[in-house]
Amino acid sequence: MNKITLNGVESTSITGLLIQSLPPISKPKRRTQIEEIDGRDGDLVTVLGYAAYDKKVKIGLHGSFNIDTVISFFDSSGDVVFSNEDGKFYRYAIYNAIDYDRLIRFREAEVAFHVQPFKYALSEQTPTVVSIVSQESLTLTNNGNIFSKPILSVTGSGTVLLFLNGNQAFTLSLGTDETITIDSEAMEATNGGVLANRSVTGDYENIWLPVGANTLTWTGTVTEISYQYPSRWI
Repeated sequence: MNKITLNGVESTSITGLLIQSLPPISKPKRRTQIEEIDGRDGDLVTVLGYAAYDKKVKIGLHGSFNIDTVISFFDSSGDVVFSNEDGKFYRYAIYNAIDYDRLIRFREAEVAFHVQPFKYALSEQTPTVVSIVSQESLTLTNNGNIFSKPILSVTGSGTVLLFLNGNQAFTLSLGTDETITIDSEAMEATNGGVLANRSVTGDYENIWLPVGANTLTWTGTVTEISYQYPSRWI
């Protein structure tokens, strides 16, 4: 049975709602800047990254249903899981109008999920917390098929230097037993939910995990490290 899960709520829990078809598994388009230069054959292409895109789902109704419940279900944004890609989720929002009149009259309509280009493992939504006792390194494994931009939280005191695969990434200025969280995808640091970018020195471009095993090391007083989303797929 086809189903989707929006922010942990399965479509099968919505009385009368059917997921008639799911979007195909596809690769996002690369964003490019193309420049033609006089006197030069061909063109100059600069790759700018991957583009967000729409995944379209056909929905239907059967039996008894409450259209207001269906509308509330799709009036959302956050994380979506498609059952043909079980175990992974996309970050989405629904911007296009949904023809609910057609859904009621003809029992079918289309929903366009505007998804960000990458997908993530459901099993990595909850942070993995490691208490640092005597080890001097930590292995972060990217099980995906493209480099990832994880979230790292470091608890410790004083000045802490972070190294990834042997290269210095950040210098953290911690107080006494403080935690700084580095969101490398959003390119910001927080401490207790408050922006702490001034406590972090370095380049966010240095925090990315190639596919496979990666080694995180540090100097200074560190008592705990947690990480989230070490894997990413296109």
